[in-house]
Amino acid sequence: MTNPASYRPKPGEVPDSPGVYRFRDPQGRVVYVGKAKSLRQRLANYFQPLHALHPRTATMVTTAASVEWTVVGTEVEALQLEYSWIKEFDPRFNVKYRDDKSYPYLAVTMGEEFPRVQVMRGAKRKGTRYFGPYAHAWAIRETVDLLLRVFPVRTCSTGVFKRAGQVGRPCLLGYIDKCSAPCVGKVTPEEHRALAQEFADFMGGATSKYVKRVEAQMREAAAEMDFERAARLRDDAGALRKALEKSAVVLPDATDADVFALAEDELEAAVQVFHVRGGRVRGQRGWVVEKVEDVTTADLVQHLLQQVYGGAASLEGAGDDGSEAGEQVPREVLVPVEPTDPEQTAAWLSRLRGSRVEVRVPQRGDKRALLETVERNATGALNLHKTRRGGDLTSRSLALQELQEALGLDEAPLRIECYDVSHLQGSEVVASMVVFEDGLPRKSEYRKFNVRGDGPDGRTDDLASMNEVLTRRFRRHVADGARDGELDDQVAPVSGPVSGEVQPGIDPTTGRARRFAYAPQLVVVDGGQPQVEAAAAALADLGVTDVALCGLAKRLEEVWLPGEDHPVVLPRSSEGLYLLQRLRDEAHRFAITHHRSKRSRAMTTSALDGVPGLGPARKQALMARFGTLKALRAATAEQVAEVPGVGPATAAAVVAALAGNAPEPAVDTATGELVD
Repeated sequence: MTNPASYRPKPGEVPDSPGVYRFRDPQGRVVYVGKAKSLRQRLANYFQPLHALHPRTATMVTTAASVEWTVVGTEVEALQLEYSWIKEFDPRFNVKYRDDKSYPYLAVTMGEEFPRVQVMRGAKRKGTRYFGPYAHAWAIRETVDLLLRVFPVRTCSTGVFKRAGQVGRPCLLGYIDKCSAPCVGKVTPEEHRALAQEFADFMGGATSKYVKRVEAQMREAAAEMDFERAARLRDDAGALRKALEKSAVVLPDATDADVFALAEDELEAAVQVFHVRGGRVRGQRGWVVEKVEDVTTADLVQHLLQQVYGGAASLEGAGDDGSEAGEQVPREVLVPVEPTDPEQTAAWLSRLRGSRVEVRVPQRGDKRALLETVERNATGALNLHKTRRGGDLTSRSLALQELQEALGLDEAPLRIECYDVSHLQGSEVVASMVVFEDGLPRKSEYRKFNVRGDGPDGRTDDLASMNEVLTRRFRRHVADGARDGELDDQVAPVSGPVSGEVQPGIDPTTGRARRFAYAPQLVVVDGGQPQVEAAAAALADLGVTDVALCGLAKRLEEVWLPGEDHPVVLPRSSEGLYLLQRLRDEAHRFAITHHRSKRSRAMTTSALDGVPGLGPARKQALMARFGTLKALRAATAEQVAEVPGVGPATAAAVVAALAGNAPEPAVDTATGELVD
């Protein structure tokens, strides 16, 4: 671990100018790249006392051994240089959005003598127009197959094209009229280029004019009684419309926009983007990124735009057909929150595109609705990512093994219980217990606790609440164990393989499932050292020694053990840490759900609840008659009894309850019956 003071720049060395800085480790590798409007002010923030830094920032500055910087002229230049260095050095502490695959594009090679339509992946090339990206290559091929009826552009490789020219015979597509066969001179290079240009214009959003043109030609052919040609044109128009149907219309025809949305937790973020061209969703992409640096949502958006559009810089001004390589940058970029430098980001994107680009957060209308749709996709992608990672048998086995080794357990913790406390400023305190068996949730074993507390008004702090919950849960465990020990010697042998045994999780006196099936191998509490010590005290008071205990602190994702002054730090890529995080998040979700339900019930409690003989129908009738509880409280018993369905005895009970002195029901000593 390096002391940041050892490489801190001297006062006055760092210029007060825009620029980009790099932190390097002792081996000279770049571990972090950042940009700043003022290098002096930004770098000063990294050399504060370690306790004042965010934990991830503190880890970075203690990993680094030197810092260097480069001054640039403007903030836009700093933005571009930061992207270039992140791409070149791949720093470990920078957020990097990585696809699990390279998304395919539909490409038209306008830079060639005979333009070709094909599927392309990877880096963009000069002189080529790109459309997409698409989620699947087969989606591109289906669209191209439909459009080749109307725009018979070459799709073959260079080798096939040359061979056809040498033998003087086109390929199969040339014979079925899905290629204009420029290889054998059926059309001139100029005519073929015009077809390719029309194909690109159609894919670029100019769709209506081509559909109208084909329909007009169809009507002309029908008027001339050339019905065969009219039938072909009819099928061509149908192919164009079918190709359009594959892209949902979501915005007005002239809209070109990329719509970004994020779903995030403490450690990861899922990103989704819809590419809208000509008002239609032409493609969709997604990423899941690990938060290896201290970032806000605005920072995530900033890095995302840099990495998505940064590659356009190398293609600026390319294309023999007059198209700009920056055309992949749309006119609008819609984001959930503004990036950290919205004005400079918009200026940078505008320079890449060659015209004005607007970066904004939609507030209402169709664009806001589309953003919400993308957000739902991002949330689903993050949940799916967690489910896939947690559902893999190999990963679960590895996670349990890592926990066994890290916590020094005798065996893998096949059953783990996690506890969390939830409250609102000390009121309505509740707790949750979630159970994972073999690394998977066992929801039938989840339990809720209403914390009683020893303080005034039932209030208590988190530590006392955790102690109470663990005491109540394991008091039952101790009692069950004592009863099972007494009964083991008294149970008469019966036929079968479980002779003389008490089945785990079953109460032998009743044959029913116990409230707590059996003890876990590991207990996890949501919190750091104080919460762990409170839980350890509860287990020690009960004499429970066969259950391991740890806590997961959310601030640093550190694992705390009872009686230890220093936490156990698991690698961020550890499957064991990921399992603990899933446990903690599930316990938190379950506690929050229970707390909200309890708070809602408390807020909807009526003064009329508990009045003998007053059910929901009569309550509704009373409120319909008097309108408010204040008016009902001012009414006499006779006035209340005038409400249909409310008798004198019930009316008297209502008046007494609202007056705060409801009488206890009288009992006839002769018969034992309640007296109204």
